[in-house]
Amino acid sequence: MPDGREEVRVEVISRIADIPVEQWNACAGSANPFVRHAFLNALEESRSVCERTGWSPQHLVVRGADGKVDACMPLYLKTHSNGEYVFDWGWADAYERAGGSYYPKLQCAVPFTPATGPRLLVRDGAPANSADILIAAAVQLAENNGISSVHVTFPTKTEWEKLGASGFLMREGKQYHWENRGYATFDDFLGELSSRKRKQIRKERREVTDAGVILRRISGTDITEAHWDAFYRYYRSTIDQRHYGRVYLNREFFSRLGAAMSDMALLVFAEYEGQYIGGAINLIGEDTLFGRNWGCTREVKFLHFEACYYQAIEFAIERKLGWVEAGAQGEHKIQRGYLPRETYSAHWIADERFRAAVSRFLDQERRQTEQEIEMLMEYSPYRKVGED
Repeated sequence: MPDGREEVRVEVISRIADIPVEQWNACAGSANPFVRHAFLNALEESRSVCERTGWSPQHLVVRGADGKVDACMPLYLKTHSNGEYVFDWGWADAYERAGGSYYPKLQCAVPFTPATGPRLLVRDGAPANSADILIAAAVQLAENNGISSVHVTFPTKTEWEKLGASGFLMREGKQYHWENRGYATFDDFLGELSSRKRKQIRKERREVTDAGVILRRISGTDITEAHWDAFYRYYRSTIDQRHYGRVYLNREFFSRLGAAMSDMALLVFAEYEGQYIGGAINLIGEDTLFGRNWGCTREVKFLHFEACYYQAIEFAIERKLGWVEAGAQGEHKIQRGYLPRETYSAHWIADERFRAAVSRFLDQERRQTEQEIEMLMEYSPYRKVGED
């Protein structure tokens, strides 16, 4: 532990419900919905996150002399690498072929959520070294229990740099995000695109309307259990029928989310002939709309783009939000105005030789990621100087 504060106590908590809501949230802040106590608790209480699913909570809590929480970290003991979106299966395979045991590992993350946000949660007014204590405690927890590694995924850039300064290996990735450049309307946004891209988006939106589909946005107390029932059917159908990912979230999770965080939830439903046929869920942050899950039971051309991308842009403009994060992967998002942007992760590895090998890999990967982002920006739909 860092010196200078003998009264500091670090605890490992196996249930976030055992941490007072107001004390956790004082550290988490209000900007990002995914690190709020209610979101993480809904995952645990619904048993979407538990030992059976390979996510055993090991949250770190730093308490001051008064017993209150100065800092905390959402941390999990993992027996696999599913639901993380920063892929280390190759590392696990290489280490185990060399005779090591990669699992279990410690994962600082929001389960099943590839969204950038704070991971070293420190309340305003806490001692300046509180984040350093969290980092040291996570490493010590791994060392004391013979755990191979500690991984911090989708932290903020500032946290990423702090973790790097603490000896963690630094990794870069990319996602596709939309930036609100002060638009008053969706047409203002379209006005910044090249003529061809502008026409393409209008054509896609028109085809959805011409197919007889009506898009409806529902949020806050207007969301009912019937809405969650419908959305869960779409969520399951996308995974079960199209084999997109895994069913990480169970039905109970959405009820708990709605009960505790309806004011931060936005459902976009597609209605056809009086019946819902598809839907998307978003979480509303202080300056960002986070797109999460989507599904449908009837195929309509361009409906996915409308429900997930264009409705999100319209909502962000109306709410004067600065960004829309539409989740992981998807180069097709570029042509809809979502441009590549760096994401970050940091990794502590106990075995020095394996650490050196991963470090060499990351040096190569980082250069490749930077080159990919530079190349992808050439496909930006935004008008260049002198272009119509």
